[in-house]
Amino acid sequence: MAITEERLRQSFSEGGAQEIYQEIKAGGDFVGFARRFVFDKDYRVARSALWGLTKAEKSELSPLQPMLNDFIDLAMQTENSSVRRLSLNLVERLAMTTDDLRTDFLDFCLDHMANPDEFPGIQAVCMKLAHRMCQFYPELMDELKRTLEAMEIDYYKPAVKSVRARILSGKMK
Repeated sequence: MAITEERLRQSFSEGGAQEIYQEIKAGGDFVGFARRFVFDKDYRVARSALWGLTKAEKSELSPLQPMLNDFIDLAMQTENSSVRRLSLNLVERLAMTTDDLRTDFLDFCLDHMANPDEFPGIQAVCMKLAHRMCQFYPELMDELKRTLEAMEIDYYKPAVKSVRARILSGKMK
């Protein structure tokens, strides 16, 4: 069955996302698929496309590296929390160097990781991404640790508490 906008608009389960991934993999065109569907104005199409891509192995996602800033922009600009979470998960799985450091994205991650009204999955991945970006500069890492230590941790879910603890203990890669 071909991957179409209509198919991606339909609600589907984990199994459906896995099927989409298998079809992308068989076609061997992760970049073409991402360009065609991930940035669709219909959040259902974008969400389903992103969900399928998140099933890929990290090495399979490497062709998407040139689109890193596009995924970052999508995460920062979308109103849909599912699209935000899934695009952040893709960003987290792509390589990031000092040349990729964007202060607007770092600020976004710092804001969303500490916002108790944000979904825990978004908070946790924003915390991981902030940590990755801050590793490039010791002064930023110190600021991140101070921010994490100042968080009223009782207001956060276990996933966020776990990531926070791993960063503060130095166990986060």
